[in-house]
Amino acid sequence: MKKSIFFFIVLNITFLIGCSSSESQAKESSAETTDTVETPENNKVQEESINGIMRDMSPKEFVMDMGSGWNLGNTLDTEDFDVTAWGNPLTTKAMIDEIANMGFKTLRLPVTWQYHTGSAPDYLLETDWLNTVENIANFALSNDMYVIINIHHDDEWIVPTYENAPLVKDRLTKTWTQIANRFKPYGDYVIFETLNEPRHEGSPEEWEGGTAEGRDVVNQYHQVSVDAIRATDGNNAVRKIMVSTYAAGTGENVLQDYIVPNNDENIIVSIHSYFPYLFSLAGTDPTWGTDEDKAQLTQEFNIIQNKFESEGRAVVMGEWGSTFSDNENDRLAHAEYYANLCAERGICPIWWDNGNADEFGIFNRNTLEWVYPEIADAIVDATK
Repeated sequence: MKKSIFFFIVLNITFLIGCSSSESQAKESSAETTDTVETPENNKVQEESINGIMRDMSPKEFVMDMGSGWNLGNTLDTEDFDVTAWGNPLTTKAMIDEIANMGFKTLRLPVTWQYHTGSAPDYLLETDWLNTVENIANFALSNDMYVIINIHHDDEWIVPTYENAPLVKDRLTKTWTQIANRFKPYGDYVIFETLNEPRHEGSPEEWEGGTAEGRDVVNQYHQVSVDAIRATDGNNAVRKIMVSTYAAGTGENVLQDYIVPNNDENIIVSIHSYFPYLFSLAGTDPTWGTDEDKAQLTQEFNIIQNKFESEGRAVVMGEWGSTFSDNENDRLAHAEYYANLCAERGICPIWWDNGNADEFGIFNRNTLEWVYPEIADAIVDATK
C-alpha cells in the first residue's frame, strides 16, 4: 500500500531522479538511519528478551496471540534510497514504545530491498540496511511485540510472468537467504512475510486477480522464498511465515488458485482488504455504518473464513484501514466493526498507517501523539 494516487505520481518523478543518485549516497542514507537508532548490542533484546525460543504453538494459537497490529508504512518501504522520502521521520525507539503502550502487540515492518542490493549474480544486501531493519525490529521485540519483516515495494523486478520467472526466482532465493540468515538466531516473535501484494504492476488485471499465468508464477515466487528460508535451518526451519494471495486479494479466482508452499503447517495466510473500496481506499464515499454496510463487510469476511477455515489455515489481515474524509465518526464505526469481525474469526488485524493524518495515519510520528486515539483503542480492544 502506498500514500495516495496523487502522491504516487509525484513519487514516480522522484524515483526517476533518485535512480541517478550514486551508490555512496544510498549507503550514507542507510548509515544515517542506523546511527539514529539503538543497536542490538545496546538493547540486548535478542539475548535478554527472546533468547531464540521457538514455542510449540499452532498457527491459529500464534495468530490469536499476535493481538492487533500496526504498520510502519511509508518508511523502510519507500521507493527511494532515503527512508524519509515519503514524508516520515526516522524511526526511533520512543516511537515504537508508544505504539506498544497503546496496546498494539504486532509491528508489521514493510521493507523495500532493491535500493540496498548489489548487482547480479550475488545480490548482496547492504550491511547498513540489514542493521537498520534489525534495529527497528528490536525496538518492537523489546516491547514484547511480534514483528513481521517482508519484501514490500520491490514490484519493479518481481514481475510474475513466465519470461521473468527464472531471474526473479534466483534473486528471491538469494535475498531471502540473506534475510533469513540475519534473523535466524531470533525466536518466533520474528515472522517473515515472503511478498507484500505480488502482482503484475501496471497490467489491466493488476487489481482484478491477475491472469492464470500471473497467479501461477506468484505461487512459484512464494515457493522459492519459503524454500530459501527453510534451507537456512535452525529456527527458520519452523518459523512462522506469512504467504499472501495474488495482490493479497480476496477475489474468487485469487482464492481458488492460491497454493500453500509444500503444504507447510507453519504457513499463515496474508490478506489485505480495504473494504468497502470507495470508503476505505478511494475516499469518495465518506459514510459507513448502515445495516447494509455491515452485512456487506461481514460477507467479505465470510468469504475469507469459508476458504481458509475449511483448510485449517490461520489468517493475518496484513493491511486494512480507511482514509480520512472528514468523517471521524464513520471511520471509528468502521474500524470497530472491522476489528471485531477479525477477532471473532481469529484473524490478526494490522492497521495500515502511512504517517499522513489526512489519509491513513492515526499516529503522529513527529510528536508521538495519537491523532485518532479512539480508532486505535477500538482496534486494540477488539482483540484483548
